[in-house]
Amino acid sequence: MLDERTRRTLDAFTDPGARLRVAVVAPGGYGKTALLGEIDAADVKVVDDAHLLDDGTLAELLTEPRLVVAYRPWPRRQALSALARGCTVLTLHPFTKDQVREHLPHANRGVVDFVHAQTGGVPRFVDLLGATTEVSADAVAAFRHDLEWLDADLQKFLLAAEAGVGLRLDLLSALLNTDFDAVGDVIDAGRATGLLAEDGSLHPIAARAVATLSRTERRIAVRQRLAELQLERGGPVLDLIKPVLDTGGVHANVLRAAAREALPVDAALAAKLLSASAGGGTPEPELAARWATASAMAGDLDAALRLSDQVISGAETPHRRTAAEVAAVALAHRGQLARSTELFRWAATPYAQAFAGIGMIGTGHRTDEVPKQPPTMLGGAADLMLRGIQQSVSGAETAALSTLVRASGLLEPAGATVLLPDSPASLAALVAVHCGEPGVAESVLERAVETGTGGVLMSVRHRLLQAWLHMLRGNLTVAREYLMSVRGVFEPRDWIFAVALEVGIARRNSDLATLRRTWEQACEAVLRHPVDLFSFLPLGEFAAAAARLRDQDRLRPHLNEARALLRQLGNPPLWATTLHWSLLHAAIIDENHESAEEHAAALAENRGHTRYCAIISSAAESWLDVVAGKVDADQVEEAARGLHAAGQWWDAARLAGQAAIRTSDRQAMVRLLDCARLLQGRAVTTRRAHDSEVPVVVEDTGKLSEREREVAELVVEGMTYKQVGDRLFISAKTVEHHMARMRQRLGSTSRSDLLAQLRLIVGS
Repeated sequence: MLDERTRRTLDAFTDPGARLRVAVVAPGGYGKTALLGEIDAADVKVVDDAHLLDDGTLAELLTEPRLVVAYRPWPRRQALSALARGCTVLTLHPFTKDQVREHLPHANRGVVDFVHAQTGGVPRFVDLLGATTEVSADAVAAFRHDLEWLDADLQKFLLAAEAGVGLRLDLLSALLNTDFDAVGDVIDAGRATGLLAEDGSLHPIAARAVATLSRTERRIAVRQRLAELQLERGGPVLDLIKPVLDTGGVHANVLRAAAREALPVDAALAAKLLSASAGGGTPEPELAARWATASAMAGDLDAALRLSDQVISGAETPHRRTAAEVAAVALAHRGQLARSTELFRWAATPYAQAFAGIGMIGTGHRTDEVPKQPPTMLGGAADLMLRGIQQSVSGAETAALSTLVRASGLLEPAGATVLLPDSPASLAALVAVHCGEPGVAESVLERAVETGTGGVLMSVRHRLLQAWLHMLRGNLTVAREYLMSVRGVFEPRDWIFAVALEVGIARRNSDLATLRRTWEQACEAVLRHPVDLFSFLPLGEFAAAAARLRDQDRLRPHLNEARALLRQLGNPPLWATTLHWSLLHAAIIDENHESAEEHAAALAENRGHTRYCAIISSAAESWLDVVAGKVDADQVEEAARGLHAAGQWWDAARLAGQAAIRTSDRQAMVRLLDCARLLQGRAVTTRRAHDSEVPVVVEDTGKLSEREREVAELVVEGMTYKQVGDRLFISAKTVEHHMARMRQRLGSTSRSDLLAQLRLIVGS
C-alpha cells in the first residue's frame, strides 16, 4: 500500500553501508508509526513523534548516519527543520477509495464508500471504523485520548470546526481573542492532529467524536459565542444553536434570531425556539405575537389562539393587529368564518381587510369594496382572492375562476411561508367544481400540493379537495386513498370535508353499514362547523345521506341556513346550482316529488346563465322523467354525457344506469347500459337485449361470460349482492342468479369453495 518512492526508500536500508537519513512527515493517524515498523535494519536509529522531543535531543540526532525520524508538521521548530534538511522527506497521504478497498478486502462498494466518506481516508480512522456502515460508540470513544491532551484554544477551534465555521478567520479571531496570525497557528495545529480535511472541516467521524467527547458546557459556550458574533455581522445562527437547543443556556436574543430563520422552513422549530426564549415566563406582546404566528403555521391552533388572545386583551401595542390576524386565520380553519371575519375587520391591515371581504361573502354579506394592497406576493394574492370571490357571486363565473387561478400562481413562490385563512388554490378548486371545470381544479390543486402553498395548515385541505374530485369521477378507491393519506386530528373545516368524503364514498358504494356508522360523525361535524358558502359541497353530500337514512330532520335547519345565505347573496347561480343539484338527489331518494320539482325549477331558472347550468338543468329534467317512468334514451344519454363532460362521472353513469333499468324498451335498455358502462370507464361490447338481466351460458368449464366476470370481481372484493347490483345497474336478484349459475358450472360444493375458485379465475 506504499507508493513507489517510499518503497524504494525503505528498500535502501537493506544496504548496511549506505548513509541514509529519512524524515517521515504527516499529521496524526496517517500511518507514520506503521511505516517505521516496516524498517528491518538493526543499525538504523528509528525515532517516532520527534515533534515532542526537546531541542537538545533533536540536535544529537544530527550526527546519526542512518536515521528514520517521524513527526507531525506542527509545531514548527527550528531544530526539526535543521534535522529535516539533511534527510529524504517522505510525506504520507490519506487513503484513496481504492486503497480503502485494498485495506478492507472483504468490504463491498457501499461499505467502502461509507468508510471513506466518514474517515476522509485517514488510515487510523479507517482501522477504527472497520468494514461497517455504522459508527460505533467504541470507535468514537477511541478519540478521547487525542482530544484530552489538546490545549484550550485548539479544543475551542475544533468545536468551532464541528459547528461549521472552521476557516472563518474573523469569527475564530474573536472567539479565541487573538490576531489572525495566531489563529493561523491554531488551524495548523488542528491540521496536525489529522482530524481536519483540507477545507478546514472535521472528518465526519472526528466531528462526532468532538461533539460527543467535549465538555457540554464548553460546546454550548463556543456555539453561543459564535452565534453572538454571527448576529453582530448579520449572519445566520440557526445551525449553530440547533444542536444545543435542548441543553439550555442559549441566550434569548440568539434564540429569537434563530426562530426568524426557522419560520419559513420549519414553523414548529421556530415555535419551539420562541418558547425557549420566553424562559417559562409570560412573553411580552412582540414575542407572543411572533410565537402565535409560528404556532399557527405549524398547525398548533390551540397555542396560536391562546397567545393571540393574550396580546389582543392586553395593552395597546402595534402587535395587537398581528395577533388579531393570527387568531382570525386560526378561527377560519376552525370553521368559525363569521368570528374570523370580525377579527380581520378589527385588525384593519390591508391583508386583513381583503380576507375580511372574503369572509363576509362566505357568510352571506355582499361587499364590493376592494382595499388597496401593498405590492407584495401576499398583497397581490389577497387582492385577487377577494376579487375572484366577488366575481363568483356577481355572475362572472369564468372571470372568477381565472382570477383565483392567477392568485394561486402568484402565491406559489411563497410556498409554506405565508399564513392563510384559506388558499387561493382551494378557493379556485371550489369555484371550479361549482362551475363544472374539474380539470382546472385538479391542476391548481396539484401545483399547490407541489409547492406547499399555505404550509401545514393548508396541506390537508388541498388533499381533501383532490379526494373530492376523484369521488365525483367515481374513482372511489383512489378517493379513499387520498382521504386515508391525511388521517389524523382534523380542524373542523377539514373534518366536515373528511366526513363528507366518508359519507359520499359509502353512498356511492351502496355501503349502508358504513353510511349508518358515519352518520353520527356527519351530524356532529355540521354542528361544529357553522354554514358558510364554502361548505356547500359537504352539506349537499349530507343531504343525500340524510334522505337515504330517513333522518332529514337533523339536517333541515342547516339546509335552511344555506338557502337563506344564498338569498342574502342574491342566489348567485354558481353557488346555488350545486346545492340545488344535491338537494334534488336527496328529494329523489326520499321519493319527495314535490321537493324534487322545486329544485329542478330552481335549476331551470339559471339554465341560460352558463353551459354548466344548462347541463345540470337538463340532467335534473331527465332525472324527474326517469323517476316518473318516462325514459327518452336520446335525452338521457345527452344529459349523462353532459354530466360526464362537467366532471361528474359517477352521476352521469348513475343517470344512464337508472334509466336503463326503468325502461321497458329492451333496445333502449342495452343502449343506456352501454352508455353507463362507458361513462363509468368500463369496456362496452355488443350483447343481445336480454343479456343485461340473464347470464350468458358458457359451455367451457372454468370460463365466465363478461357479465359474470364483472360480478365475480366485485363479489370477490367483498361487496354484497345489493352493492354489486348498484354498481352494475342490475337487481340484487340478478346478481344472485349469476352466482348460482357460476356455482353450478364450476361444480362448487359450497359458497367458500365458489369464492376460492372465483379468486383464482379473477386473478388469472
